[in-house]
Amino acid sequence: MQTVKLNNGVEVPILGFGTFQITDSKEAEQAVIDAIKAGYRHIDTAQSYMNEEAVGKGIANSGVAREEIFLTTKIWVENVSYDGVMASFQRSLDRLGVDYVDLLLLHQPYNDVYGAWRAMEELQADGKIKAIGISNFAVDRAVDLAEFNKVTPQVDQIEINPFQQQAENIAALKEEGIMVEAWAPFAEGKNGIFQNEILTTIGNKYGKSVAQVIVRWLVEQDIIVLTKSVNPDRMAQNLDIFDFSLTDEDKAQIATLNAGASQFFSHADPAMIKWMAGRRMDV
Repeated sequence: MQTVKLNNGVEVPILGFGTFQITDSKEAEQAVIDAIKAGYRHIDTAQSYMNEEAVGKGIANSGVAREEIFLTTKIWVENVSYDGVMASFQRSLDRLGVDYVDLLLLHQPYNDVYGAWRAMEELQADGKIKAIGISNFAVDRAVDLAEFNKVTPQVDQIEINPFQQQAENIAALKEEGIMVEAWAPFAEGKNGIFQNEILTTIGNKYGKSVAQVIVRWLVEQDIIVLTKSVNPDRMAQNLDIFDFSLTDEDKAQIATLNAGASQFFSHADPAMIKWMAGRRMDV
């Protein structure tokens, strides 16, 4: 598996398995087992996914040693404060059944992110987290956090897909030494992405699926990619992207698909911020 190196030297498998919306405990556990069997060594979960316990069981029952798995979880909005991180991170460790995680992210750019970041810096210094980062932070918020704290975020996990390409933001984050990680690379199937004529034509040229073309497009930008499927065949397919390369013409064609807007919602929308502030999950 190809890896990328974070700004603190930690190496991350460039392909990760995401567990968002896999809420049934048995299904989530089996999905993690199947993903690891397929070859994934990078598993991504979050407090708000409500499946940390199942993910931990999947890792424990996979037959692969814990130290071979790169494990990510995320702090939900209600826990984004110094005390909230300290208390909720321990609950996450307990649910996952581990004594450390490889990457801890602030899931959303809201609440007391600076207090939360100081707690994460301390937990990292204590060896309970190998890398710390953020998710859904705009570039200016990421830079602000870096400039006024000891540790620059190692990762920013943001929405990237052919309809929301974020080229300028990706370049700016990389300039700051922040590794970019893509969530929703397939836009959750929106706008007929799997039937898109441009992506289908490129895929046919290489004998690859639309999903494989998208993953390859991201990997060639040195972006960590999180894909999700509960189908073992598709899990394996999403990993099988290292035997072809896209041409400049392919990439130019994909660039024409950019709509320049989120396929889901804007993190700058006051209504969305209020909704998240009121979404108590007791995690």
